[in-house]
Amino acid sequence: MADQRTMAELLRTPTEGYAEAIVVPLIIAEQFELKQSLINMMTSNQFFGHEKDNPHDHIHWFNKITSTIKYEDVPNSVNKLMLFPFSLVGAACRWLEKEPPRSILTWEYLVFKFINEFFPPSRTTNLRNEISNYQQRFDESFHEAWDRYKDLLRACPHHGFTEFHQLDTFYNALNPADQDSLNFAAGGNLLERRTQDVLTIIKNKSKQTSAMTTAMTAILKQFQATPPLDSIKSIDEIYATCGGAHPYYQCLTTDGNTFSEFQDKIQGYVSATAVNYN
Repeated sequence: MADQRTMAELLRTPTEGYAEAIVVPLIIAEQFELKQSLINMMTSNQFFGHEKDNPHDHIHWFNKITSTIKYEDVPNSVNKLMLFPFSLVGAACRWLEKEPPRSILTWEYLVFKFINEFFPPSRTTNLRNEISNYQQRFDESFHEAWDRYKDLLRACPHHGFTEFHQLDTFYNALNPADQDSLNFAAGGNLLERRTQDVLTIIKNKSKQTSAMTTAMTAILKQFQATPPLDSIKSIDEIYATCGGAHPYYQCLTTDGNTFSEFQDKIQGYVSATAVNYN
């Protein structure tokens, strides 16, 4: 059968295909309102989708926030499906808009799609290589090296390395001085201790060096805040009688103001005082 639409109707922009990718289940609660304060909370820490943005961190933050939202007869997964689009901006928002209409039915599938879009396998490979090839920097303290290493592990939570492999990699990445310090704390070769013991020793050393660094920084700031002696302006001695810019014992206007005579007068006064008290 021939199409009965007019030319004008055929030229109109189609309205089909504008449905959202996320399908929010029917809410049976009698009173439900998505408050503006919740939306504002989502927009306070939006995910852009930049190269350095970590979708795992965003999901962790999002789960933490939405876990505090409670509506009677409304599952938490429904809250997440409704609020998640508000937490996206820029490239991340455009990604969701390009997803097929009504293709995301569950929160778990949304997380799967989101992670795979912004954390592709190539990124996992690069981070795994960074972890495996990790080295302490020449100007890096022990606790700084440990914190940076932990940041690498957190950046790729699915790295797949065992705890033994992680600790072995970190130990061998340290400079000889820090390795010796760990061995001393272990009472021998650190790697001959149990994995849990090794982790405890590393954590304790990190706390100690962090506290020492903080103390040294405070001392340095205090030292920098104290002006050196040569920066203190000298106090000019001004003779009270003539007002000249010289000390009293160098004044030429009064013969009695020589230093030796002034000193004799002071000595005489002290002697007289001593006599009166005897």
